[in-house]
Amino acid sequence: MKRHPCQRSRSAETQLHMLSRRDFLKVTGTIIGGLTLAGCGTPPPAAPEPSPTSAPTATPTSTAIPPSPTPTNAPTSTSIPPSLTLTNTPTSTLIPPTLTATPTSTMAPASPTATVAKASSSYQVAIARASSYDPKLVRRQVETLFDDLGGLGDVVKQGDRVAIKVNLTGGTSAQPPAGLNPIETYVTHPVVVRAMAELLRDAGAKEVYIVEAVYEWASYQEWGYVDAAKTVGAKLIDLNDSQPYADYASLPVGKNWFIYDRFTANHILQEVDALVSVAKMKCHWICGITQSMKNLVGLVPAKFYGGTVRSDLHGAEDEMKQRLPRVVIDLNRARPVNVSLIDGIMTVDGSEGPWNQDLNPKSPGILIGGKNPVATDAVAVAAMGFDPTAEYPDPPFLRAENHLNLARQLGLGSNRLHDIAIKGVSLADVKQQFQPAYAPTGYRHALKQMAA
Repeated sequence: MKRHPCQRSRSAETQLHMLSRRDFLKVTGTIIGGLTLAGCGTPPPAAPEPSPTSAPTATPTSTAIPPSPTPTNAPTSTSIPPSLTLTNTPTSTLIPPTLTATPTSTMAPASPTATVAKASSSYQVAIARASSYDPKLVRRQVETLFDDLGGLGDVVKQGDRVAIKVNLTGGTSAQPPAGLNPIETYVTHPVVVRAMAELLRDAGAKEVYIVEAVYEWASYQEWGYVDAAKTVGAKLIDLNDSQPYADYASLPVGKNWFIYDRFTANHILQEVDALVSVAKMKCHWICGITQSMKNLVGLVPAKFYGGTVRSDLHGAEDEMKQRLPRVVIDLNRARPVNVSLIDGIMTVDGSEGPWNQDLNPKSPGILIGGKNPVATDAVAVAAMGFDPTAEYPDPPFLRAENHLNLARQLGLGSNRLHDIAIKGVSLADVKQQFQPAYAPTGYRHALKQMAA
C-alpha cells in the first residue's frame, strides 16, 4: 500500500535529519530542482466579480521545440521559429559551475547612487482578484492589472519577440499528496500564462516563447502547456537544451557581480526583446520567498550547475545563507525581468512543494503584476503577511539573507512599500498570513527510499 507522505517511519525521519545538506541534495538530486515554499489560513471572502465575458480567440498554432534527444512521447516537431537562424550562431565558452562564493566582507560595493530610492511613481504594482482559474475570468483580470499600470506598450513593441519564464519546479515525478493538483498548488498555472501571452500578442508581440529548464518534457505535456501554447501560437522551449541553436550563449552579469560573472544559457534569452516572469506566490525553504526574481534560477541548464537541483547555485551548507540570494541577484542582472506576473489564485502554505514537509493548499484568490520585479515581489511578500524588508533570521527569511534587500541596495528597484504605488485592489483587503518554512526539510521521496 502506498504510504501517505505524513506516515513516515521514525527511523527514516531520524536518518534524514542526520544527513548533511550536501548528502541530502545527493539523495534527492534525481527528482527535484528548486526549493520553494508558502503558509496557512483561511482566505477572506472574495469581492464580487463581474460575470465573465468572452476572451479574444487566438487562432495560431504553436511549434514546440523539445530537447535533443527527444524524450519518449515528446513532440517530434523540429520547426525553427522563422525569426531565428542557426547560421552564424555565436558560440559560447561554457562557464564552469564551480565558482566560489564571494564573502560578504569583500563584495564589491554598488555605485554611490545605487542605494538612492527612486520616486514612487517609478514603482507601480497592481493587484486584482480572481477566485478561480476560469480562462475568461483570468484573462479579464490580468488585462485589468496591466491596464491599471498603463498597458504593455512601453515594454512590448510591434514585431517584438518575448519569452515567458514559468515555474514548473519538481517535474512530474514529484507528485503532490492525494487530492492536490500541481498547477493549483506549487507550479505556475497554464491559464495564467495563456492570459499573459494573449496580452503580449495584443501589444504587438510577433513571437512568444514559453521557457523553462524543465525536469522532463512531460512537465509541459501533463500540466497543460502544450495546449496553452497552441491556443496562443507560442513556442515551448526547454532551457536545459541549446535548441533551436547549435550551442549555448554566455550571459554576462556586469560589474559588481557577486558569485558568477556570467551564465551559460540558451541563446533565446539574449535574442528576445523582453522577458516576462510568471511565478507562483510561495515561500522557499532557503530563500524565504519565491516570486518573479527567484523564478530565474530555472533559466540556466541544470547540467552546468550541479545537476537537477542545481546544487552549485546553492553552495555548501555553510554558505547557502549568503550564496543563493546573491546568485538570484546575478541572474536578474544577467537577464533582467521586464514584466512580472504572480499567480496567487491558488498556491501552497507551509512548503514550496511536495518534497518538503507541511504542504497545505491555500487560496489567496489574487494576481499581482508589475514592471519592476523587486517592487512586484515586495507587494506579493506583503500580501503573504510578511515584511518585504525583513532580514535574516526574521520570517520568512529563516535560512538566508533577503535578496530583495540586496536588489534595493544595487538600485534594481525598491522593496519598501512606501516607495511603491499599489493600483487596483487594496493590499490591506487581500493580505493573508502565510506560514514560513519552519519545518525541517524532509523530501518525501528520500523518506520513502530510506524507509523501503
